Amino acid sequence: MPVSKAHASRRGDIPSGAGEFTAGDSITGGVTYKSRFEGGPGSNPEQLIGAAHATCFSMALASTLASAGFPAESIETAASVTLRPVDGAPTITKIELVTKGRVPGVGPDEFRELAESAKANCPVSRALAGVPDVTLQATLDAG
Repeated sequence: MPVSKAHASRRGDIPSGAGEFTAGDSITGGVTYKSRFEGGPGSNPEQLIGAAHATCFSMALASTLASAGFPAESIETAASVTLRPVDGAPTITKIELVTKGRVPGVGPDEFRELAESAKANCPVSRALAGVPDVTLQATLDAG
């Protein structure tokens, strides 16, 4: 498997400086104190972690469903990443995954069970095992 790479740069101090990042061929963004700690415009590392987790989980769920005989028509996953001070240091304390799948033939209980399995086995979930609270809400889209 290929090695995935990203790059970041930073100029200036934290309150008034700015940084940029790139990942892959088309992911770029800027990071400032306001975008990271005050909800201001721009990007932050926690958004990137959320995007990585939602993407990895969705792929793992699609694979898990297909292996169980239920190929998904669609899977949509949102991730919310909470950053809070712990012992005086900014720390990711919670990740909430909310997924909705359109999956013919699977029932709601089995869908939730397969989603929990995908969450446990997704590489990004395993990398984030130190986050104390990772939740999953999994529902079927009847539409």
